[in-house]
Amino acid sequence: MKIPGVNNSPMVESGAGGAALPQAVSEGIRSARTIQSIERALDLLDILAAANSELPLGEIAAQSGLNSSTCHHLLATLVKRGYVGRNRRARTYFLGARILELSNSRLKQFNISEIAMPELRQLNHTTGESVHLAVMQGYALVTLAKLDARLPVRVGSDAIGKSNAAHATATGKAILAWLPEPEIARVIANHGLPRFTEKTIGTIAGLMEDLRLTRRNGFSIDNEEFQPGVVCIGAAVRDHAGAVIAAVSCSMPQMRAKGKLREKVKLAVKLCAATISERLGSPKDGAAPNRV
Repeated sequence: MKIPGVNNSPMVESGAGGAALPQAVSEGIRSARTIQSIERALDLLDILAAANSELPLGEIAAQSGLNSSTCHHLLATLVKRGYVGRNRRARTYFLGARILELSNSRLKQFNISEIAMPELRQLNHTTGESVHLAVMQGYALVTLAKLDARLPVRVGSDAIGKSNAAHATATGKAILAWLPEPEIARVIANHGLPRFTEKTIGTIAGLMEDLRLTRRNGFSIDNEEFQPGVVCIGAAVRDHAGAVIAAVSCSMPQMRAKGKLREKVKLAVKLCAATISERLGSPKDGAAPNRV
């Protein structure tokens, strides 16, 4: 019942002084933190992104917990702006082309070498050894950045000849280990398994076992497989979705790659890769499922 001359807004308790605040004021404070309509629209995009196919209005409303009318208005706005597409015949919705445009724009701004460089320098300083950052471009292994060793006795950081050596390098194996098997097969079919040293893995079975160990251990090892007398340890770099997009590695002479120094390099390489992944938005616990 409303009483004339009195503020009839429902009262809620405040969090600090225990005094009561009008409900409208309380809701205004909460809305200053986040905007509900934007949160709801983003929820709808998340639902469409997770779907295996186009979704009808009723299903989207049910998953979002919104009533159909509110859901329809939000979707209509997203359709108008291109973030959602609508199949008028089937009356279903799907992610719009604007999402892809934004993704492509982000890729143009994205420079993994610049993002990774502070951590690569730290790895180079911590270990004193040669450091690499590499990616797979198509079927080729491409080195994006390299830092020479800081010690008098060092291994070269020349990347020439590595494009077909994903199976024989620490960076290559750190990436291959997390690719779907059909993708690994395509890389092998494109380049084969050329031998660079007597220790290069020369069989598919041998490579698959090595990649299994890489996944289990969280790091890869090139044990004089690309260059005689050179041992290299690598680890995968993940993006915001947990997908492996690059790898870092540390190379050292075989005579130093043992005992406590070897363990120190393993930990440093894994920390470097994890820190770069964090800078790219990857969850700390790694979003990609474990494959053994």
